Amino acid sequence: MGLECPDGFWADSTYKVSAQALQSRGLIKVTKRRGHWSAQLTDEGRAYLAAIDTNPADRSHEVPDASGRTPPSPRVRTTPRVCANYTDQLLEELAANNNHIVKPIGSGPHAVNWASRISAARQSGKIPHSQERRGNQTYSGYEIKLVNVPTWRLTELTPINVPARLTKPHPVVAALQQRPQRMELTRSVYNRALRLIQALVTAAESKGHTTTLGPAPNTPPPRHRRQAAPHFTITAQAECINVLVLQEHDHSKHIPTDKERADAEKHTWMRIPRFDYTPADRLRFILRGGIPHRGSEWADLNGRPLEDQLAEIAQEVDLRGEAAAQRQHADEQAQEAARQNRESALLRAHAAYANAYRVEHPEKQADAWYEAKRLTEFVTAVRDHNASLPPPPGRKGPRSRSGSRSQTPTFSNSPKPLQHRSCPHHRHPAARILRRTSPSEALANRGLPQPPTTGGPETSRPDLMNRQPIKRGPDDPSVHASNVRHVRQVCVEHASRYRP
Repeated sequence: MGLECPDGFWADSTYKVSAQALQSRGLIKVTKRRGHWSAQLTDEGRAYLAAIDTNPADRSHEVPDASGRTPPSPRVRTTPRVCANYTDQLLEELAANNNHIVKPIGSGPHAVNWASRISAARQSGKIPHSQERRGNQTYSGYEIKLVNVPTWRLTELTPINVPARLTKPHPVVAALQQRPQRMELTRSVYNRALRLIQALVTAAESKGHTTTLGPAPNTPPPRHRRQAAPHFTITAQAECINVLVLQEHDHSKHIPTDKERADAEKHTWMRIPRFDYTPADRLRFILRGGIPHRGSEWADLNGRPLEDQLAEIAQEVDLRGEAAAQRQHADEQAQEAARQNRESALLRAHAAYANAYRVEHPEKQADAWYEAKRLTEFVTAVRDHNASLPPPPGRKGPRSRSGSRSQTPTFSNSPKPLQHRSCPHHRHPAARILRRTSPSEALANRGLPQPPTTGGPETSRPDLMNRQPIKRGPDDPSVHASNVRHVRQVCVEHASRYRP
């Protein structure tokens, strides 16, 4: 590459493999455009050649050997080779950009895997102990940050001693021993689980927390074991943390039996399981409730059993309790701030109302005063105008108390007090007809049939409008009732005619 790729220097195309290796190290740039392969040195490649103190022009006189390659000349390294380190580059970029950078995400075989570079930087040991590097893929690119480690992660934890035997079990542990299901654990890990619970409960109560027994156990399906009811609950500063103890299972490849194969061929809905699950001698503690800090599950690992992780579980309980207390304090402060804001808003509203009242009330009073003044002037002007008018001809003034006429003229067009006049009583047209004529005449005038009579002077119909007494006879009550009914019918018919 330093000789600008002369023709005939390589007999075959094996140099392309070396070129790809050099390109991956950032020393050269290979391009393939329209089937033409070319390579050029980069700035790092030139710096590399300058560092090894080799002049490509001095090797132009060397003759290739039989294989077509130029024999390599011995190189003397005067200074150590400077190789670019991705961790150092990331640290320099983070320091220059306030510990926060966003890298573009490429595609293809030559795209940079930023997640692997961050993992390599974590394992390099060059990041300070009090800081950690975090990466997250966002819409704008791959975000890389260098943040400070929380103080609780730098705290040195004191191991918790697990008793070898349960000589004085805690009430919660004693209640768990009385349950017939034995916490859904096998005999090989049951006693160890009780001892771990004893150590954890004792450590929690030594820090002021309370522990209570969980609800009655249930037996969910195997795939829902993590959602089972907790075995006990730790209350840390008003935060209830449920603790569930599970036994790990080992799975191995299932070998189907002849009966399972026959059932699968006979029934289409039958499925042969892929794995067999057997209980192992490992335990798992699951914490539910509160805000997780270190995590929510702890299990036995190779070289790190649960006995060594109880201190972390106890610290997690304390952290969740402190977070709950801080959240409660923040809620109280928010409520207090909301109350103060509400009170200040009410005070401002009261002040604004008082100010508006001070401005509007005098304005209303001024408007009322101007209106009263205007009406007073109008009444005075009317009186003056009436007094200035001459009296009408043929009319004298009113008589005074002494009997003589007063000199004050009175006018016919002067305003008079209202006189109360009763409204005329509305009467039905039928009543008007009955008032003018007798019932018999009214019926005859209208062409209506006469009421039935039995004859004789005793049964003659009296004049209802003239209020003459009715002549009573032996058969008068029935005749009178018949006449009354007939008159009512006539009135109803007339009323229906005149009804609008």
